[in-house]
Amino acid sequence: MDFDALVKSLQEFIGVSRKNSIEKVTKALGEVYNISGEVLLDFGDDASAIDIGNNQVVLLAADGIWGQLMSVNPYWAGYCSVLVNVNDIAAMGGKPIAMVNTLSINDDEIYDELLQGIVDGCRKFNVPMVGGHLHPDAEFNSLDVAIAGIAKKDCLITSAGANVGDKVLVAIDTDGRQHPQFALNWDTTYEKDDKLVQDQIKVMQEIAEAKLVTGGKDISNPGTLGTLEMLLEASGVGADVNLLDIPKNPNVPWDEWLMAYPGAAFVLTAKEENCQKIIDALSPYSFEVAVVGEVIEEKNLYLTYEDKKVVLFSQEKNPVLVMGNK
Repeated sequence: MDFDALVKSLQEFIGVSRKNSIEKVTKALGEVYNISGEVLLDFGDDASAIDIGNNQVVLLAADGIWGQLMSVNPYWAGYCSVLVNVNDIAAMGGKPIAMVNTLSINDDEIYDELLQGIVDGCRKFNVPMVGGHLHPDAEFNSLDVAIAGIAKKDCLITSAGANVGDKVLVAIDTDGRQHPQFALNWDTTYEKDDKLVQDQIKVMQEIAEAKLVTGGKDISNPGTLGTLEMLLEASGVGADVNLLDIPKNPNVPWDEWLMAYPGAAFVLTAKEENCQKIIDALSPYSFEVAVVGEVIEEKNLYLTYEDKKVVLFSQEKNPVLVMGNK
């Protein structure tokens, strides 16, 4: 393996670089994001958390679907619009409650496929789509979905909880397939039993309520290590990670694997004494889980392969997620 080429490809990956534009948005909205005084978390987490009393929070998240996916496979776009939102709530240790969508359509040929994908996604994850807004005469095709969930206030999994000395874990369902049209889409849910897929969401709530993790995120567009870097940046720490400890399907090249958006996968941090408990909790639900490194004070994400060690991301020189409200 050409390790130097791998590092360069991860640093230049569009799933990482496209996060840079978020700074302008969060900077503009920084003065109003918590005007109620009841928002518990800063920008940058998988979902916002609003305190509603009695140790309960409402979780809110939203995701838009890339236009390329809409045009190439509208059915899969609809299905994934449900998947990505459900995972955002699971990453916080919450229970997904319901979704709404904004749908803009200028091509009737994709309409039925897109809607069927949404329907099948709702059935797969057992989360209802309860409303939204339709633009039936739009100049383009787009789909955006927002989701609400609930969680216990004192059991939230956040991106900002990692501490120096914590272990870094990767939990990923390696039993899947590369989508035939999108190599970076690692599908682990579509062909699996509905109950197993729903249990993968529920078990995240269980480990949250057992307070086994200090930080966590679902692996998304920036890939495994890009997502980990976002967690580290939110926590103000760095990490040492060994490449070969990361769980991987043997049939997928390392670059595609580390850039992939998996159907069920999380990066977590935890105290060493809780790592085996996390592994034992997740493993029965088709997750392969491993300790891949350790959280450090220096704000770099180091990646080691055999006798080579490089700075993959530096919060000073090439951060993934620059938040304008910091």
